[in-house]
Amino acid sequence: MLKIRIIPTLLFKDVGLVKGVAFDSWRRVGSAMQAVKVYNLRAVDELVFLDISATRDGRPPDFAAIDELADECFMPMTVGGGVRNFADARRLVKVGADKIALNTALIESPDLVREIAESYGTQFVVASIDVKQHADGRYEVYTRSGTQPTGVDPVALAEQVEKSGAGEILLTSIDRDGTMQGYDIELNRRVSAAVNIPVIASGGAGSYEHMAQVLRETSVTAVAAASIFHFTEQTPLEAKRYLQKQGFAVRKEAAG
Repeated sequence: MLKIRIIPTLLFKDVGLVKGVAFDSWRRVGSAMQAVKVYNLRAVDELVFLDISATRDGRPPDFAAIDELADECFMPMTVGGGVRNFADARRLVKVGADKIALNTALIESPDLVREIAESYGTQFVVASIDVKQHADGRYEVYTRSGTQPTGVDPVALAEQVEKSGAGEILLTSIDRDGTMQGYDIELNRRVSAAVNIPVIASGGAGSYEHMAQVLRETSVTAVAAASIFHFTEQTPLEAKRYLQKQGFAVRKEAAG
C-alpha cells in the first residue's frame, strides 16, 4: 500500500512565486529560493515547481534558476513548464530535476511521454492534467496554463498517458484552484479509478480535512496544495499528523 504524500506546489511566474484563483488574479507570494529553504525544514515529502508562464511566453524552462533551486532543495523536486522536447527534459535532468511534469506537451507532443519514460524510467514522468468543468457537468482538459481548451476528456487523457509511460498524474481542478473550498471529489474519483498509476489531487485544499476527504473518497494517493501553506498557519507536518490520526499511512511518520 502506497503511503500518502503531502506535496506543496510552487507556481513561478516571471521573477517570483505567485498564487491565484482559478488560474487567474495572480498575486506575489515570495521567492522560490526562500520557499525551498523553508520546506527543507518542514518534513515535506516532495515539491512541485511549475513555471506557469514559460509555455505561454514560448520559452524553455529557466534552467539556471532550476539549477540553483535544485542545489538547495533537500527533497525530490518535480519541475514543469516550458518542456517542449526531449532536449529540454534531458537538460532538466542535468540541472537536478527529479521528475519532469508535462502539461501542454501531453496534447501537442504526445510521443514525448514515451520518449522520456524509455530513457529515464516511468517514475520520471508526471502527467500534469488541468481540468475545467462546464455548466453541463462535462469535464475538459485545458493546456497553456488553463487558457487553451482541448476538447479532451481527462479520463481519456489519463488512460492515454498511462499507456505511454507516465509514472503518475498531477490532476488539478482549475475551478477549485485557490478557492480553498476543497478538492473536486468527482473529478479525482473518475480519474483515479481509471488508471493504475498514482494520482495526485490538486486544486482547492483549504484544510486538513479536505485532504482526508479526497483520500477517503477516491483512489488518489497524494495531495498537492499551495494556498493552504502560503496563506494560513497550516503546515505539511501538521497535515501529516492530522492524516495519521485519521488512519492514513504517511510517507514519514510525524514525530510527537
